[in-house]
Amino acid sequence: MAERAWRSVRARTTLGATLVVAIALAIGALSFYGVLSASIHSATTRAAEARVDELADRMMRPGAGGRGGLEPLDEIVQVLGPDGSVQLASDDARDALGSTPLPVGDDPRVATVDDEPLLIVSESIEGERMLVLAVPVEDDAETLSTVALLLVVAVPLLLALVAVTTWLVTGRALRPVTRIRREVDGITAEHLHRRVAVPDSADEIAALATTMNRMLDRLDAAATAQRRFVSDASHELRSPLATIRQHAELAHSHPATTSIGELAEVVSEEGLRLQGIVESLLLLARLDEGAGIRREPVDLDDVALGEVRRLRALGLDVDGAGIHAARIDGDPRLLGQLLRNLADNAARHASGRVAIGTTTQSDLAFVTVEDDGSGVPPEERTRVFERFVRLDEARSRDAGGSGLGLAIVQGIAGTLGGSVTIDDSRWGGARFVVALPLNPASPGS
Repeated sequence: MAERAWRSVRARTTLGATLVVAIALAIGALSFYGVLSASIHSATTRAAEARVDELADRMMRPGAGGRGGLEPLDEIVQVLGPDGSVQLASDDARDALGSTPLPVGDDPRVATVDDEPLLIVSESIEGERMLVLAVPVEDDAETLSTVALLLVVAVPLLLALVAVTTWLVTGRALRPVTRIRREVDGITAEHLHRRVAVPDSADEIAALATTMNRMLDRLDAAATAQRRFVSDASHELRSPLATIRQHAELAHSHPATTSIGELAEVVSEEGLRLQGIVESLLLLARLDEGAGIRREPVDLDDVALGEVRRLRALGLDVDGAGIHAARIDGDPRLLGQLLRNLADNAARHASGRVAIGTTTQSDLAFVTVEDDGSGVPPEERTRVFERFVRLDEARSRDAGGSGLGLAIVQGIAGTLGGSVTIDDSRWGGARFVVALPLNPASPGS
């Protein structure tokens, strides 16, 4: 199938190039023939007019001998009287025409006499007589016929040469493309590590191969991330299910030692954990698709103050002095989720103090959440935003973290046109900074 498609492209390219050249050659040949014909006719006419002027001068010269200077002449020449009758004629004129006068007109004209084309020119002489000269143009017609024959033969030959050359050149040009196509066609999901060989030509084919390799890099990275995500998601979902199953089996095997209340508590806790993981996965899927995103003015300071009150209710020392007015265009539900995830992350890792702030600068609004925990090492500050990544596996799982909170924060910020960075807090812990585009009407814009 691919081979037929390649040959079809090659054939269409050759046919298209041949048609274009054929049209150009046809127009050129017709134009050349027309210009040549006009040039030959013009040259013959000028020569005939010069010759008839010369003969008129000779006849009007005093003492012109013979029949008025018409002998000896190897030309068809007549002198016509005012009534159009032949008064004098050269020997060739008498042999060809007898006493029949040549047709006379104001301009040179071509007439056929005894099946021979003649160019007829005339000149007035004394006594209202006309000197008429007839010049054979058979040689001109033969010249034009020869040129036409050469064009009829040369144009098809040239077209055949163009077609063959185009076919060969197109095949040579498409051969590297065919090689790249075959290599890419052989790369399956199990062999995404393979790459296309880049030729040393440094032309469009090399650029195509480089582009294909970059695309394969992206596909490989996406497939690796997808496999890792599926594996991590399966592990996270399997853990609470295994816990529920173990307690259920224990209650079934030893009903006397396991109370219904204890089993219900375990099932409820693990069920909530399952629900949180599934909801987080669904939210990440919607963020990846960009679906269900609303845009309306949102006061970030109000959302931040709500998180301050919530954390204080949990017994944490939360500093909200850095919260200032900031309004942006965004989805209030997603922005609430962003602040909630950052606040929960800070509460989970803080030793006792958390600070939340909002401010504006230039055309951006900044949300900062910091804690006095152990912080995030610089080499891990990019990886923590990957899905199901925890720097402290045991503590994060015990505290209820699924490894999706920061991935959701980055996804929401990216969806709203912003970004998330990590640096050190004032207490040596982690400081998360979210930069979001400002609403044009917000303070500081």
